[in-house]
Order: sequence, then structure tokens, then C-alpha cells
Amino acid sequence: MNTSKAVLQMEGVKKSFPAHHGSVEVLRKVEFSVLEGEFIAITGPSGSGKSTCLHLASLLDYPSSGKVIFDGEDTSRLNESELCHLRKKKVGMVFQKYCLLPYRSVFENVLFRFRYLEHERADAEKRTVNALETVDMIGIANRPARLLSGGEMQRTAIARAIALEPRLLVADEPTGNLDKASAKTVMEYFQRLNHQGITVLLVTHNEALLNFCTRHLLCRDGIIEG
Repeated sequence: MNTSKAVLQMEGVKKSFPAHHGSVEVLRKVEFSVLEGEFIAITGPSGSGKSTCLHLASLLDYPSSGKVIFDGEDTSRLNESELCHLRKKKVGMVFQKYCLLPYRSVFENVLFRFRYLEHERADAEKRTVNALETVDMIGIANRPARLLSGGEMQRTAIARAIALEPRLLVADEPTGNLDKASAKTVMEYFQRLNHQGITVLLVTHNEALLNFCTRHLLCRDGIIEG
């Protein structure tokens, strides 16, 4: 019996968006849990709802109905400020577009993670160094982000996401802009982080990435299967 604690639970989650001709239902009824230590990949065709599902898991949005329970807390009971605080403290996010500050250094890009949080400068800098060491980027910490390769940019983005030791690391098509070799390297870092105890939820079109994950979910027509 698996006794791991659930980091994320979705219970009867539906999500609709307003449209000119009426609301469009993107998620119809989503039910799944992410347990501590898992590395889960969600795949599915374009328009299936997988990115919407990831946005809800990242606490970037509310469901239209149902519950998103994060680390034991029913997020439907939180206001926007409380939800934002929970997201900042406990969720690390990596996207297909690296979202780096091009003229700032690698170190400054990761340190930026602490800008709106109450952390002593020394502690924030120590955590930044630790995160960069984890993804083997400390050697070029002073290099401007605009001079990095695609793989180095994504590794910097990963360092930024893990600097606060998140309860959940989410990644939306993190290898979509990378060549095959760089994609493999980035996925190996995700796998290493998972082996170190970080829970990972990944959305991808690339089924080759499933080899790095511990569980696979399929999103189809607004429903999660698997």
C-alpha cells in the first residue's frame, strides 16, 4: 500500500471559459492525485485541456467547479491574495519559453525568484547558489542570459523554479524549444531532481519523455485517463 502524502488532488474539477457563443467547457470532470515523490507526465492532443489542467495545478486559476486540494488545503476557500502567496511559496514553474531577463546574469535571474518574498538577502543568495549547483550552472552564473544556449536557459529556469524547494515542480512543454540532445539533458536534470525528492508534474506532446517519468496520464476531451 502506498502511504505517500498527496501533494495535489483534483476532485470533480471542471473548467469553462466564456466565448462569443456561450461558455466553452475545456475540462469536463478531472479526478487525479499527485503523490509525494512522483514524476507524472500528462500527454494529449492539442486542445485536449492538458495545459488548462496544469494551470489549475499551478494555482494560476480557479476551477469552474470541483476542488483543487494543494498540500491538504482546499484552494477554493482561498482568496486571490492567499492563492498567490501559496503559489509563490510552494510551486515551482518551468515553461517552454524560458521567461528569463535577457540582460541580467544567470545568478540574478534565479535570485529574482525571491524579489516579492520575505527572505534575507544572504539566505536568498545561498539558495540561489544551491539551485545553480544542482543544475550545474554555477560555473557560468555571471553570464548574461541572452548569451546562453537554449539548454542553458532552461537549466537556469529550472534553478529559478527549485530555489525555494517547492512542494510541486510543474513544467509545460519544457523541451519544446530544444534540440534532441539538449532535451535529453534537461529531462535528466528533472529526473535527478525527482530522485532527490521533488515532486514533478509535466505536460508534453513528446511521448519520448515518458521514459523519464514514473506515471503517465492521458488528457483527452477534457478528461484525465490512466
